[in-house]
Amino acid sequence: MSDTVQQIKDRLSITDVVSQYVKLERSGLSMRARCPFHSERSPSFFVSPERGTYHCFGCNVGGDIFSFVEQIEGLDFKGALKILAEKAGVPLVYEKKEKSDSRDRLFELLETATIFYCSHLSDAAKKYLEERGVHEETVKAFRLGLAGEGWDELFKYLRGKGYSEKEIIDGGLAKRNERKSVNDKFRNRIMFPIADSAGRMVGFSGRIFPASDAKAQAEKRENGFEPPKYMNSPETELFHKSRILYGFDRAKQAIRKHNCAVLVEGQVDLVASHQAGWGNTVAVSGTAFTTEHAALIRRMTDNLVIALDADEAGIKAAGRTARTAIASGINVKVARLPTGLDPADLILKNGAEAWRESIRNAKDIITFLLDVLREHAPQQDKFRRNVEAVVLPFIADVQSPIAKEQYIRTVAAQLGVGEGAVAEAVAKLPRSREGNETSASSYVSEKDRGAQPASAKGYGRARQAFSLLLWQESLPKPDLDLKSFTAELEKTIGADAFAILRDLPKKELESLRFSAESVHGKSSGLKREAEVILASLMRDKLYSELAEATAQLKRAEFGGNEREIEKAITVCKLLTTLLTTHVAKSPK
Repeated sequence: MSDTVQQIKDRLSITDVVSQYVKLERSGLSMRARCPFHSERSPSFFVSPERGTYHCFGCNVGGDIFSFVEQIEGLDFKGALKILAEKAGVPLVYEKKEKSDSRDRLFELLETATIFYCSHLSDAAKKYLEERGVHEETVKAFRLGLAGEGWDELFKYLRGKGYSEKEIIDGGLAKRNERKSVNDKFRNRIMFPIADSAGRMVGFSGRIFPASDAKAQAEKRENGFEPPKYMNSPETELFHKSRILYGFDRAKQAIRKHNCAVLVEGQVDLVASHQAGWGNTVAVSGTAFTTEHAALIRRMTDNLVIALDADEAGIKAAGRTARTAIASGINVKVARLPTGLDPADLILKNGAEAWRESIRNAKDIITFLLDVLREHAPQQDKFRRNVEAVVLPFIADVQSPIAKEQYIRTVAAQLGVGEGAVAEAVAKLPRSREGNETSASSYVSEKDRGAQPASAKGYGRARQAFSLLLWQESLPKPDLDLKSFTAELEKTIGADAFAILRDLPKKELESLRFSAESVHGKSSGLKREAEVILASLMRDKLYSELAEATAQLKRAEFGGNEREIEKAITVCKLLTTLLTTHVAKSPK
């Protein structure tokens, strides 16, 4: 495994990987960008091509290409390894099954179930999908399958493949019934496998298949139970519906290419949209659009088009989704579909061009809401109340001051009131929290300052000097005489303090390197700056020692100990002389 990791690092640079997700710009010897992991207005995310690392001074995340892909794709290490190995063209050598951990077993289990469902896709199911406009090649590409009528067909198959009852239940593929026997989770459903960002199967969404088991379905309806249209895997170790978007593994490249994502509600809608040429489409799976979903999209693009059903429930869902997306810093538009048609129906009845036109003609969320509210409440007074209740909260969440001002102007024009009145009403509404922004030149954290109240200034300078040393040590051709600088620093702060700095966590050491690089990277007088830092450290040390010697003199005078008084006076004079000489010789 270590050989594979090194091969990937040899073939992929940190800039190759990070630049696929964020726009990097040169900043001295480093590259910088707005952090993809938190909301910020000024760039605090730095990448070092020489060291192959990154660090954000705003949210304090950092690491190498593997940790970056883990964080931005929402994966574990093995998922990131799979993605990067594919990018680098490095073959993965998998461990033997007896060495696999529980997560590996679950991934294997879900893949085995996918193969089972695909192999059981009947002619009737294929015909049904074709009638819905889903072509055979699309069925194969998305690995659609069928859960049949049997109560435990999949369970028996998986047991025969060596998976335990617990593993099958933990994978969300079976459940224990009232009689303590185990039944399959899915029956009589078209199966849509759901993958994580690396393309590994983590769960399923099953759409009811009306042509099968009609008698059983009729019996359920007679008993007052109507089976849900879609059934999704339960929450498992691998499947978290609030974090997973169906089709994201396939859509992410297209989202980056087009700088836009399209969101639909159903699995058939997504498959139809991809088939119609919109490969940047994703779908929610049995849950509302969450902040985790928004974060996933925002790492690929700042633009989202919502295309949910055109009925009242769909419009409300679009509003909730838009509010979540806007609060996460995403620009939102809404594609309004003809009444009674979802995206799949629109494509089937009116063709792919009608779907394209709906996306192209999407309106920003504020305009969309104003149009809908005007249609439902043409009376000006009622329209005003609806705008206050529905539209203004959206504007309060908008992070761009320019966009917010434009929306305020639009609403004021629609209501026939002054922009100041609308702005005042918006200002009274609660706003979403924005990410904290931190200066890259800050060497000492608030925690450090609180922990070192008596020597915070000297402690900060020691870290500053040490960060400069770390940065220079990482360069193939350092500008400083490292041997001399190291010796002077250790002499100034003491061997114990120097050892403590050397033993700082790896992540903190990398943060210090980036700190020095961001501050001193463009400097043409680095040697002089280093001399000033060391001189300041020595001055701080002498002042601290003089303060301690003065305190010792006062204690001796209070106790009347002549010997100690004489000794303390000698030390104070010596330190005063050293301090005066040091200040005189210090670089200005």
